[in-house]
Formats: sequence, C-alpha cells, structure tokens
Amino acid sequence: MRKFLTELRGKTVMTNDGQILGMIDNFVVDTTSGNIVHVLVTPAEDIEVRLFQADTSGRLVLPFKSMRSVKDVVVMELAK
Repeated sequence: MRKFLTELRGKTVMTNDGQILGMIDNFVVDTTSGNIVHVLVTPAEDIEVRLFQADTSGRLVLPFKSMRSVKDVVVMELAK
C-alpha cells in the first residue's frame, strides 16, 4: 500500500514488539535515492529518550527499515 508522508504525520509509532514510541513528526529522506533514512518521532511520555538517538528538538531519530500501517498506528521495524 502506498501513502503520502503527510498522511503518516501525527500517527502513533509502535515497535514490532508492541512498545509505543510516540508520534511521527517528520521524515529524513535521501534526496538522491528518494528512500526514507530516518523517522523523527515526538517521544511518548513514558519513553526513556536517552536510550535512543535524539535531535536538538528532543525528537527520537529512528533509523528506518520498514513500516506498516494498522488503522491509526504505524508499526515500525527499526534498522540496526
């Protein structure tokens, strides 16, 4: 299924194991290939931000591997 990136902004992000990370704020795209490199996520209140890479705005910088949408939740497989 294809979606516009703007349709995914504000969606809740969950890992494959069910941990809710926060809400999608933005994406970092490789302008040469067009591939998503990172997903920028506003962290949920109970997330320990220091366990993740964060930008200067406090957003989680999640390396992108793949994602699937399940209603209002986006399930992400994080790249290692």
